[in-house]
Amino acid sequence: MSVPATMRALQQTTLNGPQDMRLITDAPVPNPGRGEVLIRVAAAGVNFADLSKACGTFGDGPRPPYRAGFEAAGEVVAVGEAVTAPAPGTCVTGVGDGAFAEYLVLPAAAAMPVPAGWSAEQALGLAVNWPTALAALKPLGRIAAGETVVVPAAAGATGQAAVILAKHYGATVIATASPGKHEIVLGLGADHVLDSRDGDLAAEVRRLTGGAGADLVLESAGGAAFAASLAAAKPVTGRVVVYGLAGGDASLTNRALVYRHQVHVIGLNIGTLIRFAPRIFGEVVAELSALVAAGVVTPAQPVTHDLADGPRVLADLAARTTVGKLALVP
Repeated sequence: MSVPATMRALQQTTLNGPQDMRLITDAPVPNPGRGEVLIRVAAAGVNFADLSKACGTFGDGPRPPYRAGFEAAGEVVAVGEAVTAPAPGTCVTGVGDGAFAEYLVLPAAAAMPVPAGWSAEQALGLAVNWPTALAALKPLGRIAAGETVVVPAAAGATGQAAVILAKHYGATVIATASPGKHEIVLGLGADHVLDSRDGDLAAEVRRLTGGAGADLVLESAGGAAFAASLAAAKPVTGRVVVYGLAGGDASLTNRALVYRHQVHVIGLNIGTLIRFAPRIFGEVVAELSALVAAGVVTPAQPVTHDLADGPRVLADLAARTTVGKLALVP
């Protein structure tokens, strides 16, 4: 397959936010190294981590200037040494640095074949949002049928995945979203949707659970919302899985755990899970594949934008005006 020497890509030039992301037209096309494949990007997924990196709040994030984006799907056009699969011509999705571009290098072992009958852009989310939601709910959150689960930011890509999966596993779902997104979240199967911008989350959860609290709370807001998530969990047996900090840092003391929030607090970073608990991540991937085969996980219908519109799309994400999966098309 013919591969050009240069390509279009989005480059982050500062840590002041996505407004300093620039489209460049002469970025060198990377060469796949040993154990790597090169894909022609059909669509790149936009995630909150992209915004965190652009603002310098992502832990051990890249230093500018860097090529932005990390999730993409597309066709394998070249393979590096020692790669036997996936073969050129295979459509895959995966995670690699510099996904907001026309070409991207991925680790061959982590390049997930796009399910049969799915387009490349429909597979966005299989490498990031669905595994995050599934890991938070099952191996870490220990979800069980009949339990109550709180899902924040339920209109976003990971939130939508969490609502669908929690209902599949037999839970009662209390979701949060801004008022204009409530119908979307209810359509996914949520039992209750609370206003994410108003009200007392803990009080509402206790009202809906007869004073008991939630068995499992997924926490991605951070900031002032973190304490509310802790307070919403059932004392002693309640679990809070923390996988994001969209609202900034929040503190938790040993005194608070002993005297105020007697709950299980579990941190989740999907990259760390892959690196330090590959067996658990393998179970997540196997479960996800089974859910795809069973039709529980269905093709995404991302809202697509031109690659050049990446800075605006990230600004919209920061303003909480987006719904579902977002994609950039080179």
